[in-house]
Amino acid sequence: MKEDRTLSGYDYSVALITATDTETFGAKALYPSWKEVQFDGDPQTYFVSSFERGHTCCPVVLAQQSEMGMTAAAVLSMKLFQRFRPRYIISVGIAAGIASIGDDEQFYGDVVVADMIWNYVTGKFVGPQESDIRFGTVGFIPRPAAIRLEPMLKKYVQSAAESAENQCHVRIGPMACGSMVVANQEILDKQVHSQFPDTVGLDMESYAVAYAVEHAVHPRPAALVIKGVSDYANGEKSDEYQKFAAYTSAQFAKFLYERFLPL
Repeated sequence: MKEDRTLSGYDYSVALITATDTETFGAKALYPSWKEVQFDGDPQTYFVSSFERGHTCCPVVLAQQSEMGMTAAAVLSMKLFQRFRPRYIISVGIAAGIASIGDDEQFYGDVVVADMIWNYVTGKFVGPQESDIRFGTVGFIPRPAAIRLEPMLKKYVQSAAESAENQCHVRIGPMACGSMVVANQEILDKQVHSQFPDTVGLDMESYAVAYAVEHAVHPRPAALVIKGVSDYANGEKSDEYQKFAAYTSAQFAKFLYERFLPL
């Protein structure tokens, strides 16, 4: 994500993108009032609000994908770029936790911020003898594609995470993204940890948002993925902590862009 932007080219400070009703509910809790906005010929509903930094009014837009997954995330990201020209686009919501090897245990509600987003499902299915990754009679040769967070943005995230005012437990690390929900330890070990053992989270949209930014026209926004751990990718699946994880994700995102990110 290379820095090639000018501040004068942006109309909105932040665009928040979500994939589910629960994630949108968590993001809407950030501000007391949102104004609904629609455009002729566009079935998408957008919500706009604002916050103050100093004496400046900073507009924010929120939009939810029509369905989960990378295709819908890429399409909506491009719409947000075209309609609102945001300085930042932030994917907020929930993700599956993946405690990295040798790391402390992850807890529900922990915030995961991606410093690298990689697509773990790209590759080639082959015979079991043709690859080190095997699932029964099927082998898989991975060809992961990765996009890294700008180093300067990572410094702002680290500053926010280490701030005495931050109330969230934040983990910064690689985020795996794929087109399916994972609830199987074997897939986690063979297809995720075998490629990037330090991966700390897994979702279904993040890579598409980062990819859309990589291919956006000027003025290009910056992409951030901030997700709350709602369950785990090892079979311990539950909806019990989704609202809490969506809440912590949105709250840390707000803390980051209102206090630390250059606007």
